[in-house]
Amino acid sequence: MNENENITSDFIRDIISEDVKKGKNESRVHTRFPPEPNGYLHIGHAKSICLNFGVAKQFDGKCNLRFDDTNPSREEVEYVDSIKEDIKWLGWDWEDRLFFASDYFETLFEYAIKLIKNGKAYVDDLNAEQIREYRGTLTEPGKESPCRNRSVEENLDLFQKMRAGEFDDGTKVLRAKVNMASPNLNMRDPVLYRILRATHHRTGDKWCIYPMYDWAHGQSDSLEGITHSLCDISFEDHRPLYDWFIDQLGIHHPQQIEFARLNISFTVLSKRKLRLLVEQNLVTGWDDPRMPTLSGLRRRGYTPESITNFCDKIGVAKRESIVDVALLEHCLREDLNLRAKRVMAVLDPLKVVIDNYPENQTEELEAVNNPENESDGTRMVPFSREIYIERDDFMEDPPKKFFRLAPGREIRLKHAYFITCNEVIKNENGEIIELHCTYDPASKGGASPDGRKVKGTLHWVSVKHAVDAEIRLYDRLFVKENPLEDEDFIANLDQDSLEILNSCKLEPSLAEAKPGELFQFMRQGYFGVDSKDSGPEKIIFNRTVGLRDSWGKMQKKVKK
Repeated sequence: MNENENITSDFIRDIISEDVKKGKNESRVHTRFPPEPNGYLHIGHAKSICLNFGVAKQFDGKCNLRFDDTNPSREEVEYVDSIKEDIKWLGWDWEDRLFFASDYFETLFEYAIKLIKNGKAYVDDLNAEQIREYRGTLTEPGKESPCRNRSVEENLDLFQKMRAGEFDDGTKVLRAKVNMASPNLNMRDPVLYRILRATHHRTGDKWCIYPMYDWAHGQSDSLEGITHSLCDISFEDHRPLYDWFIDQLGIHHPQQIEFARLNISFTVLSKRKLRLLVEQNLVTGWDDPRMPTLSGLRRRGYTPESITNFCDKIGVAKRESIVDVALLEHCLREDLNLRAKRVMAVLDPLKVVIDNYPENQTEELEAVNNPENESDGTRMVPFSREIYIERDDFMEDPPKKFFRLAPGREIRLKHAYFITCNEVIKNENGEIIELHCTYDPASKGGASPDGRKVKGTLHWVSVKHAVDAEIRLYDRLFVKENPLEDEDFIANLDQDSLEILNSCKLEPSLAEAKPGELFQFMRQGYFGVDSKDSGPEKIIFNRTVGLRDSWGKMQKKVKK
């Protein structure tokens, strides 16, 4: 074990630590992350990735990446590539241990032959609906198939003919002969192979029969010498079946340990349901910044450090619960607060003319890039007679606690001067279109020599230096804390989860911002350059997360 790794203990690590101390598996630790390449990974998978790779690192072991690619009708190379990209983005490396269940198709076939020869598997003619009917229920035992007692010779012959393509899809399956009266439905003669004529992304059309996930999963772990198969809690009822397979075959027996799945409020973490959102065009794709997929979170502006820190904070437990999405957002703010440069961007611009400032003058004002990180240094921001401020930073008739700009009121412009509003210009509809102000030349840098105080500080952008941009304000995708509590979870989608602003004005330093680069827009939130749609012709920023931190405030109250 690497003693330098400062990782909080949990029940899984405690089990593995004891195994290492006792010399189990020669004290080696070998885990794996085994995704199915039938969709994009979401943040729930990040928990498993961090656990499997993290445990291997902590105990000086190894972690494989293995794709359980047993269903060619749903699998694509696109998903394989995206999964590999996501894992590397999170900072993990499988080194030379990239595997596929399809690597073992021939071995799995031979294992099936062994079960048949030992009288533990048979070819069944029942169709899918009949198999479900014969399976029974939680309160009633199943019924044996009429084909269950076929001879070994007949089963071997039929299984070989299944492989040779002599039967139509769906007409025959290979089933394990376990126990149709078992209280565990998974043990009631599960299907091992089905006939499926579909082109596989790796093996092409070599096979017309494919192993079921439950048949391939445990044996693949065994073939790779995995010591600890870490699975989410949904696999707990499958463990007796996996044990039965391995015991019947007499092969290496990994230890399966289940942990609670990740559930987050206002979020759906079901690959099948996320696929539905994509297929029904309810989002723009798997990488839509509102999606909880790793590619969506990355595009929105989440950092790998914020996600791994979140996974560390929530820990590993046996009992399922719902984690407040505010904790995930808190982890992001914590990370971005240290790394994101502070810049000025006006999202809803209102023009301000400073009447006593020289008309053709421009001066460069020094601005600190990040007060949390001195090494980020400073930049120069141009200031001129005409500037933009936020429209909601001005009120003609302000309430008592409104400390921003108003007629006759003096405020501070960040990095610049004090200004006072003297005149309000309106159009024929009575809408405010321009303010006229005066500035105090002696207040350069935001302080006055006479020591007078102002309560409001506003961000701004020089009109003639402003960079036009589109800003996408993303919010949570669902309006309900638990979107799945209703049968139609799609009805809980937030129809206002995206607002697009097209008239935004940015300080000129942002003209060179690169896709994926992250900033704090002063007084607005954290924003990142969209990695897909932004380009030289049109800069597009996504709001990553707002500045308000409900989780952080709640934790401070708890500490008091």
